[in-house]
Amino acid sequence: MKWEGQRESENVEDRRGQGGGTRIAAGGGLGLVVIVVLSLLFGVDPRQILDQGGGDQASEQQTPGQPYQETPDEAQRSKFAKVVLADTEDTWGALFSASGKQYEAPTLVLFSGEVQSACGFAQSVMGPFYCPGDHKVYLDLSFFDEMDGKLQAGGDFAKAYVIAHEVGHHIQTLLGITSRIDAQRAAAGETQSNALSVRTELQADCFAGVWANRTEKEKHILEAGDIDEALNAAAAVGDDRLQNRARGYVMPETFTHGTSAQRSRWFRKGFESGDTDKCDTFAAPSL
Repeated sequence: MKWEGQRESENVEDRRGQGGGTRIAAGGGLGLVVIVVLSLLFGVDPRQILDQGGGDQASEQQTPGQPYQETPDEAQRSKFAKVVLADTEDTWGALFSASGKQYEAPTLVLFSGEVQSACGFAQSVMGPFYCPGDHKVYLDLSFFDEMDGKLQAGGDFAKAYVIAHEVGHHIQTLLGITSRIDAQRAAAGETQSNALSVRTELQADCFAGVWANRTEKEKHILEAGDIDEALNAAAAVGDDRLQNRARGYVMPETFTHGTSAQRSRWFRKGFESGDTDKCDTFAAPSL
């Protein structure tokens, strides 16, 4: 992926090296296997975990401290994240403008270890996430190590896909999709709620594909193998693959993000069309 020398977004809040605020510890019925699975999923809404946790609470004071001292590797990664965020701003800004709307860009929060958001307390083990309550994307850059290692989903464009997917959730929030689906899930049973969650995540994958299409046309950022990297990353976080790895079997009724094939398919649909209208997963008869 050709990204060096490109514009970096200024919509970034660096909280690395700071405390997370009020901690809500996962307890009760959350077993280690569930935590491992959740830690490998993209876009986990912290509210989904906090609602299940019901654990003990402990107070942790957040202190400002000194500016975070980056290692050279961390500096390179943070620069990369800022460039990708800037690309999403350009893409979605143009798409919103074309439809007569003004795009409100999200803020990227870089954190290390733990962080407090409007959706609650979160730890790095949960993976990157978007919080609709404050319109912020939260990312611990060490997750990129998880991608290179445990997920075997390395490559710059695979990492760009992660950020673009979370921004996809922001687009859903701006378009009113998130609030509508949240209301439907609240009134639905567990199985139907999970099914709606899957369609929500697959739409964010499709939106990430739209971003890739539009950015490539405008800036020619793609190199050989980049799309394969993104497709591999999407497949790596399919519910079926994660559950098989953690348990040795799958439970489709518990899927919340979609299978490996579905996640790859919807990213590809967005990339090949470059059209958000092709991303209506909620109207699709099959996924």
